[in-house]
Amino acid sequence: MKRRAAREKAFQALFQINNSEIDIEEAIQHVIEEPVVDAFMHDLVHGVANHQSEIDQWISDNLVNWTFSRLPKVEKTVLRMAAYEIRYNEDVPSQVAINEAVELAKIFGEEESGKFVNGVLSKMI
Repeated sequence: MKRRAAREKAFQALFQINNSEIDIEEAIQHVIEEPVVDAFMHDLVHGVANHQSEIDQWISDNLVNWTFSRLPKVEKTVLRMAAYEIRYNEDVPSQVAINEAVELAKIFGEEESGKFVNGVLSKMI
């Protein structure tokens, strides 16, 4: 699976985890078509879940005129994924993580989601 597709699947799994009573492995199984889970996607989902409180605090510290609790669910999930990649995944350049997050926000979010995500992540690096 290419990384862009893995990020989309990770987004879908994390969105389910954060918005329903589903565990990590069940969410992953809901979003994949092949029997083998992609290692990059698996790392993203588990990494975000395992570091969520630190990631949420880091995002919150970089919001301007927003509180973390007011963030829309799509943007919150995308920001968590990108923040995890920037802070914990050394083989992904920060700019790549930001660009991929902006694209996810454009696909799954509202019209201005990409710009918002870009602004927050740019402030974080």
